[in-house]
Amino acid sequence: MKMSRRAQRMERTYKRHKGTTQLNLVSLMDIFTILVFFLLVNTSDVEVLPSTKSVKLPESYAEQPPAEAVTVMVTKEAILVQGRKILSVQEALDNELTDIPALQQALEEIAARTILPVAEGDAARPEMNVMADKHIPYRLLKKIMLTGSKAKYGQVSLAVMQKYPNGE
Repeated sequence: MKMSRRAQRMERTYKRHKGTTQLNLVSLMDIFTILVFFLLVNTSDVEVLPSTKSVKLPESYAEQPPAEAVTVMVTKEAILVQGRKILSVQEALDNELTDIPALQQALEEIAARTILPVAEGDAARPEMNVMADKHIPYRLLKKIMLTGSKAKYGQVSLAVMQKYPNGE
């Protein structure tokens, strides 16, 4: 039986387009653009505190992540502000004063030359994070926190490693 022209044309068209699928690249590019913007916006939630092997933080049930602020790091040997050595731990412990003048001066310089995050409720008082080794004596931590208060820092936070209640 002879096929009609219409049947022949339909068969040719079917053979020509058989097995090939069209991929709409415009829609695919739109999806990837949205994905890139989403990832860029959500990557700002990273660890704020610098990580170092010389400081072993104490463990605690911390509920709030650290805010971005001035970081005072206390290792076994030295006290560092934003990575710059201010004085040794032994000098700070030997000092009879209740505060540390060299640390206070360094904190005031940083507060004067940079725009720092401000704690809620305090009009213009910046925040400070203290990263101290877990073997540092409490009297040194107390001196450092008192010095931060004297340098007009509104909120002085102590950084800890987060410990989960269920033992994770």
